[in-house]
Amino acid sequence: MAELPPVAIFEIKSYMVIWRQLEERDFGGVVARIRGLVRCTGIGTTDDEDYRLDVYFLADDSETPNPVVEIAQHSGSIFMPIRDISAFVDILRNEKPIYGHLRGDNPQWTSVTTTNEPVGTGDEDHE
Repeated sequence: MAELPPVAIFEIKSYMVIWRQLEERDFGGVVARIRGLVRCTGIGTTDDEDYRLDVYFLADDSETPNPVVEIAQHSGSIFMPIRDISAFVDILRNEKPIYGHLRGDNPQWTSVTTTNEPVGTGDEDHE
């Protein structure tokens, strides 16, 4: 069987926001105190597979687990402070296209990105 490439890129087509009172979950021996979750799903840019990136938003007093990337399962998880959830959801609502990058070679580089955009274009959807 061929070895999977260490990086997968997918276009995020949908997202779901989940708020929690507080959930404690173990990630590799680190207990995260989860207040919110944004699940980003989409389709691979080099294949037509379904991909998922879970972005966990943690309570201020939480430890931060290392990112988790499982290329074979087309999924990953990253962890951010709860204070960043509004800015993150704002990007998902207002930008297009948006991509998820699952980095099995460097999990700390797992990310969500926009494409290059010209400076000063503003919100072109409302012209």
